[in-house]
Amino acid sequence: MSLPREAWRAPLVALLLAVGLSAVWMLRGWHDLAALRLPDTDDMVRLQQARDWLGGQGFADLAQHRLGPPPGLEMHWSRLPDLVPAALILLLTPLLGSHGAELVAVIVSPALLFLAVLLLIGSIARRLGAPVITATLVAALAYPATSLFLPGRIDHHALQMVLLLLLVRALLGTGTLGAGIVAALAITASLSIGLETLPLLAVGGAALVLLWVADAPGSRVRLLGFGIALPLALAGASVLLRTSGWPVSACDGFTGLFWRAAQAASLILPALALFDLSAPRSPRARLLATVLVGAAALAAVLLLAPQCLHPYGAVDPLLARLWLAGVGEAQPLFGTTPANAVAYAGLAMIGFAATLVIALKRRETGWWVVAALILAALAITCFQLRGAYAAALLVAPALTVTIATARARGTLVLAAAWIVSTGILYPIAGTALFPPKPEPGANCTAPESLANLAALPPGHLLAPLDIGAYALAATPHHVLAAPYHRNNRGNRAMTDFFLGQPTQSEAIARAWGIDYVAFCDGDLDRFARVAPHGLAEQLRAGAVPDWLVPVNPDSAAPRIYRLASRH
Repeated sequence: MSLPREAWRAPLVALLLAVGLSAVWMLRGWHDLAALRLPDTDDMVRLQQARDWLGGQGFADLAQHRLGPPPGLEMHWSRLPDLVPAALILLLTPLLGSHGAELVAVIVSPALLFLAVLLLIGSIARRLGAPVITATLVAALAYPATSLFLPGRIDHHALQMVLLLLLVRALLGTGTLGAGIVAALAITASLSIGLETLPLLAVGGAALVLLWVADAPGSRVRLLGFGIALPLALAGASVLLRTSGWPVSACDGFTGLFWRAAQAASLILPALALFDLSAPRSPRARLLATVLVGAAALAAVLLLAPQCLHPYGAVDPLLARLWLAGVGEAQPLFGTTPANAVAYAGLAMIGFAATLVIALKRRETGWWVVAALILAALAITCFQLRGAYAAALLVAPALTVTIATARARGTLVLAAAWIVSTGILYPIAGTALFPPKPEPGANCTAPESLANLAALPPGHLLAPLDIGAYALAATPHHVLAAPYHRNNRGNRAMTDFFLGQPTQSEAIARAWGIDYVAFCDGDLDRFARVAPHGLAEQLRAGAVPDWLVPVNPDSAAPRIYRLASRH
């Protein structure tokens, strides 16, 4: 018996889109990609993490031993996102050599996740009664989510989008025991990777419970699977995915502190699942039980891990002001540039309006679940732009229905529907409406710039945060500072170096055993605005102290100095 045309056409379209767009993106960024200069600092450090693991570092040892104060920095990351890139590197190195294997791995890994996302969006659209192929195409162009799947993007955000969509898929349609188990596994895996999507996971979990309260079809058995699987999955993750950073007293990742709170809260779920299994309960009784269980779960979290209210509360206040507040995806929607706001939130806001209209018209549970998740993602976007990634994907089914409806109303209406549904047009529109100011200076993390640093004999490097992250993976040097919030001591020492008077700066460099200092002119501008009489301002004016010896010409990027020997 042959499969229905839709059954094979939709996955084929998803495959063609994933391969085709990945190839276009690869060619566009080939200059950097070929030199393994990856798009983001986290991608670079993730590559180094995979190298360290393949080079003999323990599976559970996620410390970066060449970063920060000795013996290195305990990262708040997980080993899960390393699995596919590391496996590809291991398999392909005998055929392609280490560089070739790493290059293929950083191209193929995000492409595979992109394909998974497109397949899941198609499945979600099918469950909602939306055109599957059109939804796949809309999702493939859904900026800013597409930026997570560019070649070289091997950090954990793309994998978390896949897991979030798995959760959404488990919430739709008639509930089953398997759907509850999938939801529990997706939540556990995502939490073990990072806590950025925790609010969305919480909304998804709450939706699963509220579907049970409303006695939706299959909701009882789905809650039973979820309630039993979640504590078991968390317990298993505490054994299999426990890292060297487990004892860190912080709620910034899958630490022992966070796990204890999550495990305690999850243990309440089986009682809720079994509440009306023996005898049917009224919706009112189920709602009351949910409120009581929810309050108990919240109390357990606050009691066992109050740090979760301020996951970055331990960051040095000066670093929080000078660095953390300026991280692109962590900026609030109304605190970023207008062009950035349009680029990140434009598609999500149009899509949420479309989702809400369809939910009100059809009055189907699945649409309300998706609308709630989009609203939560938009709320996150108001505080941190990273919330727009999930929103841009989740609006695809509603925008697809909008396109299908517009088709019957004429060519102009159809064209307008496609324009507002094409996410990649929003950054173009934002830039056209609000042209950004050109950033002066050379690119200090370009392949040629990193090659200048890599050519130096191994030593200890003091450089601004972004250069530090790229240098960690592109050079053999030990790096003092990089954009990771646990590195308070190293990052503060680097900041004080550029803000202080030359004699103070020299003392800091000597105390940390620094061999090289590197920076770009743009870095000096930022430091000079804070300390107009500090070392950064003097370097910008050309007044280089005699204890800094130039390694390359002042016109080169970055400007590199070595510390002169003591006389």
